[in-house]
Amino acid sequence: MSKVLMIVANPATSPVTGWPIGFWWAELSHAWLKFRDAGYEVDVASPEGGDLMADGYSDPEDESGYSAHDVISMGFKHTPAAAELTRATPAIKDVNASAYDAIFIVGGQSPMVSMIDDAALHRFIADFYETGKPTAAVCHGTCVLLKAKLSDGSLLVAGKTWTGFANSEEQYAESAVGQKIQPFWIESEAQKIENTNFIVSGPMAEFAVRDGNLITGQQQNSSGKAAELVIEALGR
Repeated sequence: MSKVLMIVANPATSPVTGWPIGFWWAELSHAWLKFRDAGYEVDVASPEGGDLMADGYSDPEDESGYSAHDVISMGFKHTPAAAELTRATPAIKDVNASAYDAIFIVGGQSPMVSMIDDAALHRFIADFYETGKPTAAVCHGTCVLLKAKLSDGSLLVAGKTWTGFANSEEQYAESAVGQKIQPFWIESEAQKIENTNFIVSGPMAEFAVRDGNLITGQQQNSSGKAAELVIEALGR
């Protein structure tokens, strides 16, 4: 059976809000379901290993009700074999990347703190990409593409078209909670990079982009579409 590795951020604390932060449920569960339905075996790993934690607003059982509509994540949480994937995850350093046909980086608030400067993770992603296999990231997980460099020293996204969490969506989120949330905005940082083409669709619209073996999704509503593009790249 072909295998996909989903990389999920470890729990962290936001230096901006002081909130506990983690991954976004829909970006894990919706993509996982697409891969499983297409016949792929899916493993979950994290940069440091260990148990994972989701952002509260992404939890369909959170008292905020923000993601109460997300029945896929609800099903994932309450399916023992699926939920187990978020516990005792292996660390990236212990993962044999050659065993996988594709990698898929899940977003959430934590990547903006825990992944953005993780040089070992950046090398893992770039090395995998250079093997010619599909490499995907969604939402705030795309922040790693701001710094991941290939073996020749160039940015992985040089000459590439890609997407990620949009400034309009950051503005929406900050307006909703009434304060600054993120330490930086991905779109703003991408616009500073020469020879790359960062594009977005409307706020919270399903939008994913494939440029060769680089696949990116704009936000949580795009994780399933990004997974479909990975499956397409793998020839299923």
